[in-house]
Amino acid sequence: MKLEFEYGQGMMAAELPDSTDIFIPGETVADPPALEDPVAATREAILNPIGIQPLSELCGPGKKMVIVFPDKVKGGNQPTSHRKVSIPIVIEEALKAGMREEDITLLCSNGLHKKMDPGEWRMLLGDEIFNRFYYKGQIENHDSENWDNLVDLGTDEYGDPVIMNKKVYECDVPVLIGHCMGNPYGGYSGGYKHCATGITHWRSIASHHCPQVMHRDDFVPVSNHNMMRDKFDAIGAHQEKCMGHQYFTVDAVLDTKARQIAVFAGSAEEVQKASFPVANKRTYVPWAEKKYNVLVFGMPQQFHYGNGHGTNPILMLQAIAAQVIRHKRILADNCVVICSSLCNGYFHDEVFTGYRELWEKYQTDYNNILPDLAKYGEYFATRQDYIDNYRYCYGFHPFHGLSMISCGHIAQKHLAAMYIVGAQAPGYARSMGMQTRATFEEALEDAKKIVGAEPNILALPRTFTTASVHLMMKDEPVVD
Repeated sequence: MKLEFEYGQGMMAAELPDSTDIFIPGETVADPPALEDPVAATREAILNPIGIQPLSELCGPGKKMVIVFPDKVKGGNQPTSHRKVSIPIVIEEALKAGMREEDITLLCSNGLHKKMDPGEWRMLLGDEIFNRFYYKGQIENHDSENWDNLVDLGTDEYGDPVIMNKKVYECDVPVLIGHCMGNPYGGYSGGYKHCATGITHWRSIASHHCPQVMHRDDFVPVSNHNMMRDKFDAIGAHQEKCMGHQYFTVDAVLDTKARQIAVFAGSAEEVQKASFPVANKRTYVPWAEKKYNVLVFGMPQQFHYGNGHGTNPILMLQAIAAQVIRHKRILADNCVVICSSLCNGYFHDEVFTGYRELWEKYQTDYNNILPDLAKYGEYFATRQDYIDNYRYCYGFHPFHGLSMISCGHIAQKHLAAMYIVGAQAPGYARSMGMQTRATFEEALEDAKKIVGAEPNILALPRTFTTASVHLMMKDEPVVD
């Protein structure tokens, strides 16, 4: 059969055996139905929160609110996206309760990601909210290096440092607008993950995006029960304890097209309890009837973290590892990945701060496996020129690359081989432990030396251009 996979800015064709199975999220197995009226459902959830008082009681004259919303990595930008629907309703309820509009701040929870520029804020929030708040200076990015707007809250129950945005800490009504979507990092985004990663400091994030957590047996395959999730919850709960009040959380469970399947509002703890079981029905898909020893997909140049994700060699490996984390339940122990990538040496240095230097260190000085690079965390995270690039030039924080190598190692650990197809500068792929071939067909023929003459092949078209699921064996019980 002939299939096409993402490659650079376009597609690359592959001739695969007719026995190849294909899975496309939202199509091969349909998502649960999206809400017919997400505005009404969101309003209903906000007016009837679980585990916390309604905004009519929390808000009032003289009080301040910070609405924390995610960056462009998640959530969609359609007119009825969760951000565009929920934020106006929250503001409306705050004003009804006597709060002044000038006492409301919109804070993008970019964490260690690149800051959003005004055009991206407009895309995420819509014209009406952007125009009301931007020109009065009431839309901000979180800056995890601005110590004038950070507060050190000591350590949580795990002994991990908790450093958070001071404006959120000091406000009367902190609001989290989140998306409950399948995530290889701890099961789901939204909930406490949102505040534990989006409005903290690299030292807080280094406590869970690290080899000691990500290389534990409970991390792969992905689930809702692992040390990373426990650490998210502990950091969020510690923030609330120190603030003296809870987050008012509004999370939407999203489908493949970022449409709302359900919306829940209330305390972060109760919202997680309510949203995870609904999200499980879309995310954990008991579909496979056999284990696969060849996984085939394609990698565009631009996705998820931005332009260069599919060509930056560290992020290429991270993207492959993310698929292993999601789908490990259906992969044979000798599984091989075959993936198309332009692999042209484009790091996008202006955005992916320090990645090139991190990659260069991996090539030298007895750094044999990616976890060996963890010792450089302090060096990268405190480089002033790298910090300035994050703070003032829309680059990722320099620790972000260290968190990605922890993920990338999982591909090296769990796969028998990785093939990159169509690499223009194949040495970059080989430097990360991947083999290179000109075509899918050549890669598959070579892989047969590992997996045998008649392998079970699973093709995943649109892997990085749709919202992924977590595939399971057909008779496997859905996770709780």
